[in-house]
Amino acid sequence: MKTTVNLPEAELAEAMKHAKAKTKTEAVALAVAEFNRRHRMAALTRHFGTFKDFMTQADLKRMRESGRHTI
Repeated sequence: MKTTVNLPEAELAEAMKHAKAKTKTEAVALAVAEFNRRHRMAALTRHFGTFKDFMTQADLKRMRESGRHTI
């Protein structure tokens, strides 16, 4: 999608350097992708520790030792 934005030149140049991007478009696309990835990860971390019926390490060990698991 073609979009016109005004970005501080120094910030964009630094982003291009860190991302090793050859073009401004590539740097902005990488920045947007990273922003989205971080927000998806943050959404996942809000669910940590909320699985009440999830298997414990001891349950997993017992299951593996009993041979009642399938791969």
